[in-house]
Amino acid sequence: MSLPATFVTDAPGDAQRAAELRRVKWLATSVLAATLLLFVAAKVLLPLHPAFGFIAAFAEAATIGGLADWYAVVALFRRPLGLPIPHTAIIQSNQHRIADKLGEFIEVHFLEAAPVEAKLRQIDFGSFIADWLRDRKRSEDLARFALRLLPEAVSATESSGLMTFVSRRITAKLMSIDLAPLAAGTLRGFVQEGRHQGLLDDILRVMHQTLTQAETMAVIREKIRAELPTLLKLYRADRFLVNRIVASATTFFEEVRNDPKLPFRGEFDRMLLSFVDRLGTDKAFADRIDGLKRDLLARPELGDLARNVWSNARSFIERSASGETQVLQQILARMFAEAGEALAGDAELRAEINQGLVAVLKTVIAEQKSGVSTFISDQVKAWDMGQLISLIEINIGRDLQYIRFNGSLIGGLAGLALYTLEYLLRWL
Repeated sequence: MSLPATFVTDAPGDAQRAAELRRVKWLATSVLAATLLLFVAAKVLLPLHPAFGFIAAFAEAATIGGLADWYAVVALFRRPLGLPIPHTAIIQSNQHRIADKLGEFIEVHFLEAAPVEAKLRQIDFGSFIADWLRDRKRSEDLARFALRLLPEAVSATESSGLMTFVSRRITAKLMSIDLAPLAAGTLRGFVQEGRHQGLLDDILRVMHQTLTQAETMAVIREKIRAELPTLLKLYRADRFLVNRIVASATTFFEEVRNDPKLPFRGEFDRMLLSFVDRLGTDKAFADRIDGLKRDLLARPELGDLARNVWSNARSFIERSASGETQVLQQILARMFAEAGEALAGDAELRAEINQGLVAVLKTVIAEQKSGVSTFISDQVKAWDMGQLISLIEINIGRDLQYIRFNGSLIGGLAGLALYTLEYLLRWL
């Protein structure tokens, strides 16, 4: 059974830890052998002096304690001396149960909604995004990445029929818009803001310039001359009348332009407001505007214009993606960098981003936590237990070996205490 790719058994320092483990194992075994030899020697020398009984009791109990702890440490990982003793090789024998419990433990204690949300709220996603985008190199890399995807996105849009769908939806939306109330509201706001007065001034200025041109005056003169009796033509009354008309008109234009309180401006206001009211309520106006809208949207030139714009945009994107031009890449990089700068200076927007991401990630984790638990369980079940046990021993085996030292010491002291108590009771 192979290990997952992420399961590392040759991390830096493992060789040194393995050497240290072997050294501690040798020391623990040496202590066990020393206590055994001490026990034998004390038993042999016991007839010479009663003190050797205390030494023998200490050594005997230390040997038993060392052996017991050796058995306990070994039984945790493998079968002592390779013998099929029950309740040994605990980790190997319970691999699946450990895997299931580990996955369950992580799901219950680490992926619960409350701790997950608390941890997510500690992360400032908005500042991270802002700092990431503000970095010039990152924004340029992001722009290049986006450019590589754009041609494929454009091709997918065309081949999938999305363009046709979008075009139809846009046309349907435009068809459904009632332009009459919209136009009436726009014009009403235009009048209420007084911007129509500037328009009136411009109209009067153009009319004055047109009226005083020699070509216009000649046309008016010819019209007047054609209507005058023959007698008045002899006295050149047409020239007089044209001059008077132009002079009167000029005076009127100047008065209107220079006097904002002139009654004519009020009449102009009432005329426009009356037109706005009719535009918003008169069905004939609405039907006429709707007809103009339909005629405009139905014209083939509009479709040709849209296709031409799309073709040019696609060509520009393809040239930008191929590196023929750097304009779009520079625009995108600058746009990303500016977005990062704007986000860095907008605490409210960053807070909204953080709140939104917390809500999204919390929901995703809540929906997928059982899958995470299953994934962890399956990964542990797939581990090569021989390699895993070697890894555990390398990292924590040194501390476990010290249990053997403690077992020998504590066992020896306990044996010595019991022998001393027995010795005292014997003399009472």
